[in-house]
Amino acid sequence: MELKHNVVGWFEIPVNDMDRAIAFYESLFDFKLNRMQMGTQDMAMFPALADAAGTGGALIYDPENYKPSSDGIQIYFTTASGDLTKDLKRVEAAGGKTILPKTLITEDIGYFAIFIDTEGNKINLHSRK
Repeated sequence: MELKHNVVGWFEIPVNDMDRAIAFYESLFDFKLNRMQMGTQDMAMFPALADAAGTGGALIYDPENYKPSSDGIQIYFTTASGDLTKDLKRVEAAGGKTILPKTLITEDIGYFAIFIDTEGNKINLHSRK
């Protein structure tokens, strides 16, 4: 079968405190999230471009169905600045904690780092340089 699109179509990051989580991710990426109610769920959407690589996603507060964790699925965000060192400083300044500093994967793939967000989720950052 020929691949016609990326297999990830959406992601949701569970949060315990939506205001705190929005402040963290807006500070980290230097863009605004769009907060909205979806039924009983409080969500904050990451900006997404329809015709660009990657996918959209959201923060989600729904304590009966979602719980933040550092033990589950790993999301890799592409750095907003292209410089992991700069973005990791934003992680710490916004209240997160770096648990793996900028690390080379391979010359072809680039670098990654891992942090814990303000909600306790383990999140990865990736850059080519």
